[in-house]
Amino acid sequence: MRHLKAHRKLGRTSEHRTSMLRNLATSLINSRDERIVTTLPKAKELRPFVERAITLSRRAHLLDDDTRALHLRRQAAGFFHAGNMTVSSLTGKRGQPRPERTAGVAALRRLFNELGERYKDRPGGYTRILKLGHRDGDAAELAIIELVDNRREIEAAEAAKKRAKSASSKKKASKKAAKSEPAEETESSDQSE
Repeated sequence: MRHLKAHRKLGRTSEHRTSMLRNLATSLINSRDERIVTTLPKAKELRPFVERAITLSRRAHLLDDDTRALHLRRQAAGFFHAGNMTVSSLTGKRGQPRPERTAGVAALRRLFNELGERYKDRPGGYTRILKLGHRDGDAAELAIIELVDNRREIEAAEAAKKRAKSASSKKKASKKAAKSEPAEETESSDQSE
């Protein structure tokens, strides 16, 4: 029996596996297209990892209490690498700017500013996995993991609505033309006789 053996080991130690999932989550949230290509087992492990963080941001948007929202933000920070924690304002030479914060901090910011608002009314299922087939080099099964309701998806839905609307208006115009043509033919045939 496999009791209490819920996750894949992915051939890594637990520290390496956690770090890899944090990196993948950061890449997914920070990516411009809101999608990344990885192997299928990694994508299947990443899905619940990322969805827990998105749920925390969603809950924070539904709250009015700022202290509780701050607590949820700090909990979600555990899903990303913190970065530059040892850098103080006095580190470095005078006149030099502080180093940039890491991608994990940017992912957390985007998670709570944009994604929490987007998924405010969605009770779960924030990601989608699409299988791509096998990689040439090692025959590993590849997959795309992406966030649902992304910009491309919304634009495609709007374009489909426009196409459907223009197609229906063309049908109406052709029906009107078809109705008016027989009437014109009878009038022209009456005039020629």
